[in-house]
Amino acid sequence: MDGTNAVGIVLETLTKATSQEASILKPAEQQLKEWETHAGFYSVLQTIYSNHSIDVNVRWLAVLYFKNGIDKYWRKTAPNAIAEEEKTEIRARLIGTFNEPVAPIATQLAVLISKVARVDCPREWQELIPTLLEAVKQPEPLHQQRALLTMHHVTKTLASKRLLSDRKLFRELTSNIFSFVLNLWNAHTENFLAAARSHDYDGVATFVELSMLALKILRKQLVFGIPEPQKVSDALTLVQLVFQRIKPVVELRAQVPCSHLAKEKLEKQIVLYMKLLLDVQDNFPLAYVNFIKQSLELTVAYVFTDAGKGLLFERFIVQCMNLIKGIVKCDAYRLNKLEEDEDAKDPAVYVAAKVREEFFTDDTVVEICRRLLSQYFLIVPEDLRMWEEDPEGYTIDEGGESWKFTLRPCTEVLFLALFHAYKEIFTPVLLQMVQSSQEACDPGDMNTLLLKEAVYNAMGLAAFELFDEVDFDQWLTSHLLSELQNKQASYRLIRRRVIWLIGQWIGVKLSPNLHPTVYNAILPLLAPEEDLVVRITAAQTLKIAVDDFEFKTENFTMYLESSFALLFQLLQQVAECDTKMNVLHVLSFIIERVGHQIQPYVSKLTQYLPMLWEESRDHNMLRCAILSTLVHLVQGVGSLSVNLYPFLLPIIQFSTDVSQPPHVYLLEDGIDLWYDTLQNAPVMTKELLQLFGNMSELLELGSENLKTCFQIMMAYVLLGPEEFLQNYSGAVFAGCVSLLNHVRPEGIVIVMKLVETIFKVFPVEGPQIFRQMMPTVLQKVLQKEVYPIEMSMYLSLLARIIIKNQPTFFMLIEQAGKMWNRAPSEILDELLQVWMDKIDTITQAERRKLTALALISLITANSSVVNARFPDIIYAVTEVLHDVCREENGTQIDYLVMGDREELEDETETEHEKRKRRLSLKDPVFCISLRDYVISQLTEYQRQQGTPNFEQLMQSIDIEIQQQLQEFFK
Repeated sequence: MDGTNAVGIVLETLTKATSQEASILKPAEQQLKEWETHAGFYSVLQTIYSNHSIDVNVRWLAVLYFKNGIDKYWRKTAPNAIAEEEKTEIRARLIGTFNEPVAPIATQLAVLISKVARVDCPREWQELIPTLLEAVKQPEPLHQQRALLTMHHVTKTLASKRLLSDRKLFRELTSNIFSFVLNLWNAHTENFLAAARSHDYDGVATFVELSMLALKILRKQLVFGIPEPQKVSDALTLVQLVFQRIKPVVELRAQVPCSHLAKEKLEKQIVLYMKLLLDVQDNFPLAYVNFIKQSLELTVAYVFTDAGKGLLFERFIVQCMNLIKGIVKCDAYRLNKLEEDEDAKDPAVYVAAKVREEFFTDDTVVEICRRLLSQYFLIVPEDLRMWEEDPEGYTIDEGGESWKFTLRPCTEVLFLALFHAYKEIFTPVLLQMVQSSQEACDPGDMNTLLLKEAVYNAMGLAAFELFDEVDFDQWLTSHLLSELQNKQASYRLIRRRVIWLIGQWIGVKLSPNLHPTVYNAILPLLAPEEDLVVRITAAQTLKIAVDDFEFKTENFTMYLESSFALLFQLLQQVAECDTKMNVLHVLSFIIERVGHQIQPYVSKLTQYLPMLWEESRDHNMLRCAILSTLVHLVQGVGSLSVNLYPFLLPIIQFSTDVSQPPHVYLLEDGIDLWYDTLQNAPVMTKELLQLFGNMSELLELGSENLKTCFQIMMAYVLLGPEEFLQNYSGAVFAGCVSLLNHVRPEGIVIVMKLVETIFKVFPVEGPQIFRQMMPTVLQKVLQKEVYPIEMSMYLSLLARIIIKNQPTFFMLIEQAGKMWNRAPSEILDELLQVWMDKIDTITQAERRKLTALALISLITANSSVVNARFPDIIYAVTEVLHDVCREENGTQIDYLVMGDREELEDETETEHEKRKRRLSLKDPVFCISLRDYVISQLTEYQRQQGTPNFEQLMQSIDIEIQQQLQEFFK
């Protein structure tokens, strides 16, 4: 693809691709996609976006297609990779000029160049950095800005490479250009300060942007390109210059009119200064030691004294607080870090500890504490406005690393860091402020209420730190509960904070006997007439209370009905999906904690969930929460879950139907709900059986849910064996066979356990269902190379066929002989040899006994092959007798045999567990004594062989084994 015609054709197609009409847009997009792998296509795109006379939207699209092509086809190893000749031409044109007039396109071009640089620089593109360095010297501001922008993105990309060789190259690049970029940044900074002195705010905006781009480059090079900044004078100079620039730039920002673009750019510059200091302190704490004093003086003066009045803005405060926190919490500055080896300590550690000790005097710490609580902890007008206009949004916990960017969480994190470091000073100050705030106040005095709210917030945050200082039981009963009784509208701030505070202390220091008191305090705050923010907070505190380690179901039972009623009302009244999910999680958690105690309230619980399910059709995550709640509900109500089937089964059907688009969200929870429903089902129903229609597609899908899918099939086999296998035996067989060669050993075991369960339930019909699979099982046993856990399962299947259905076993041997063109006797002999070799790899006593039962049952099969293996069989069986027998009253007893005591049912058992236990009572492993069976089989074998032959065979057995066997027969 080359020539003027190609440019015209591609330009026309790109123009069509910007159309709003689908009939024009779709064919154009398809054509562009076809051209992606054509030689010369990207050179044509480059020609188009470089032509400034072409429509901006078309050029923008050309750049995007170009950038996407770089991602896909630039690397040499990529399929349909761009030819080297074309790449050479593209690289040369990319850095030919830096005069793109449209800012968004210029940014995309800078990113595009950085992507190429990641692959080619410096080996294939040695001229990139020198060209950029020359371009930033150009006198025209546009050229400078575009070149610096490109250099910033290239530096950012190269700094992100983590291979050792790449990091070494980046360090070399940094050592070569750091001084140049430092001087460039310094010059641009001087320029915008000079422009500010002449009130040329347009000039300020221009030079600030250039200064910022240069500083962003320096920041990346300092952190990733200089391993030891303390040894590089330019690095230390940069940090010192940043400190010198902060004050004048902060003061300059205050002078610039709010409406001018320069103000926003100056704020970004100030934040960048602070981020650079934070990066150095975080990555090179010991190199930063000499700047600790300056940092603390600067930040504390601005944030915690009147010096910052009129100069501060939120992002600057956040960065200042983060820097203080970083210094206070830094492990490298702690003297006890290397107590065992005093000589090994870096002298800088002592310097850091001394600076911190000298700076954080008692008076300074007290003032910081008071200012934090009285200034930064206060709810601000914007918060109150949000409380009124968007109460649900107000209650969202930002969590994560929001403290890095947002003032309130940042303030709280700093408070905790300081409290931990200076607990002896903070504690009396905080307790004194609590004492003062507890005095009676006018609910109309908003300033007093806000301070009380802030102090209570601090008491909740510092709960663990105050464990030994506060008698929370006494404080709760004597004061906090009375705070909740004030129902005035303005007092909602305190009610909400107090119930949150109680939640913070529940798991820290609350007597178990006061839990009912807390429940009594929470429930009125969930009432519909209460403020919505208070209600949502109370719901979260209720969850914390129920989650407590010392929670006792019997203490909460009397509150169950009212709790559910109030939480359902709250669910109905909130509108946001996130809030509904949070409230639903509280409900779900309560159901999980109280377990079977939930049964009397099932009808009330099911009144709202169907309606909520319908309302949430556009909110799949909410539906996930509903499914999770239903799982806990089914577990709690047990067999009474049949009353939920009209609502429950359609939900399971929908959630596990892979043809439904929402299945990607609902499938995992839907499968769990399906399994729990089967586990608690007392009988099979037509509707439950119909659900299995979804299983084939789930098995084809293959995922981490396969284990649960097989558990579901096993539950069906036990719940309604005849109906299930009559309808779905083919599907079960197909599902097992399709996975046998495509899953890991753990997966094979899961498949085999299902097959074994079917063999247990249907000793005769089961092997017929899987007759086509059994030769494969036999073959895997004979190969010997499978994992022990697999071998154990394969031998168990063969053992069950032998014990219950010997003719089928010998038919399997005959069938295998025909398939493999081998004598059946040869196959049987090899199988018995492998069995003897591998029996010791079977570790479970139950499975060892099963194989012993099978082997001893074979001796009466009138097989010459078995007769020849008689001594080996007796040896193996004797070993297992040692495993499963113990002496009682002078007689050897098989301890695996279940007696009448096993009939006793546990009320906590699910219906599925009861069915499994009933099946176990019929299992030869648990109902046949191995000792008695061996005696019976040997007696029958003696009758078949005749006493002389039998005694001759017994004489072929090692005398020690004979003696051991006689001991078991006493």
